[in-house]
Amino acid sequence: MAVPFGKLTARLLANPKVEAEYDALAPEFEIAAELLRARRRAALSQSELAARMGTSQSTIARLESGQTLPNTKRLLRFAKGTDSKFRIRLSAASSAMRLS
Repeated sequence: MAVPFGKLTARLLANPKVEAEYDALAPEFEIAAELLRARRRAALSQSELAARMGTSQSTIARLESGQTLPNTKRLLRFAKGTDSKFRIRLSAASSAMRLS
């Protein structure tokens, strides 16, 4: 019997240890999602982007799936390949963390 993905996720995240690990990976998955959005916005296939970047389609797939965390040099190449602007922004996690 198949369990709907949403129910499975809710069940797994009810465990505090699983939830903590899931939350710890959130920034990496945000990067992967942003890379995927940039490629789609540029209307490129993974193979087309790989050719522009001088890499392989499987490398693009690993970046977009979150299996590989890119370094700054690769992010800059990805941005150039998708005609995107590369920006890094750090913001306070909460107002309590701000310095006086």
